[in-house]
Amino acid sequence: MTTCIFCEIVAGRSPASVVHEDADAIAFLDLYPIQEGHVLVIPKEHIRDLANCPPQLAGHLFAVAGELGRRLVRVIHAEGYNVWTANGRAAGQEVFHLHLHVLPRFAADAFGLRFPQSYPQQAARDVLDTLALRVTRDR
Repeated sequence: MTTCIFCEIVAGRSPASVVHEDADAIAFLDLYPIQEGHVLVIPKEHIRDLANCPPQLAGHLFAVAGELGRRLVRVIHAEGYNVWTANGRAAGQEVFHLHLHVLPRFAADAFGLRFPQSYPQQAARDVLDTLALRVTRDR
């Protein structure tokens, strides 16, 4: 197994600019920020992604992310913030240790999501209902 950079940070063997730490989570400024204030929130335990995270811990990580987002709005005068995670390579995950990005946002910033050219195209209700039923039954 290759060394996990986030586990190295948790263990204190790699430096990080920490903005929050508690028994279960640590948050630090991203070394490659999209813009000033970009924070990563991670569990101290090595968990691959959100799909493998216990719900109570996931809730805690999102609570930490929300608090940090509010602080960033005050401290750097951001106009808002995004919280997101990538689950799996196809979703853009590069470090396979769960991490939430907290990204301060400004009306004039260059960051954004890419939507397909066909967006927005309303889905048929019967298609949505069929998928909703499949997802509901898969418990």
